[in-house]
Amino acid sequence: MINVPDRLLCISLIREAAQSGCRLEKACDELGVSLRTFQRWVGDGDTVRADGRTTTERPPPGNQLSEAERQQILEVTNSTEFASLPPSQIVPRLADRGVYVASESSFYRVLRSASQQHHRGRARKPSTRIVTSHCATAPNQVWSWDITWVPAAVKGQYYYWYMMLDVFTARLSVTKCMKPNLQNWPRC
Repeated sequence: MINVPDRLLCISLIREAAQSGCRLEKACDELGVSLRTFQRWVGDGDTVRADGRTTTERPPPGNQLSEAERQQILEVTNSTEFASLPPSQIVPRLADRGVYVASESSFYRVLRSASQQHHRGRARKPSTRIVTSHCATAPNQVWSWDITWVPAAVKGQYYYWYMMLDVFTARLSVTKCMKPNLQNWPRC
């Protein structure tokens, strides 16, 4: 989009080139403007037309939600039943009951315009927490454990290797290798 002062400059340069004997199409090509654009800018007289796209009043779309429909969407989403649910779950639940209020995207659009898209009802804003860390300054303060599947000499047979590791010394404290026998597993 070229503003009016730049259009005036382009028009004066193109007219100057045309008065010097250059064809309009070649002069417009030099400035990167098509001949038809130049003709639209100039119009019938010497006045320069401003870009009408910025000042044009456009009618509202025919399928735009009315204020009553927007209020109905907000009432449904703020009801105790749906207050903690996103529109992707509200719309299917309403459809199961045979109720159609609006599309899922309309729900999102109305909630976004009302600043209610996030954390309604019991849904809470995520909180930042400090990551817990463990620091070992001496042996036997922090231990780590692992259970690994170890292949046996027989193909398709495996053993479980249980390991306890002291983090400070990086030495194995407890290690045990067992056959996988579901009967010996502890029950919850």
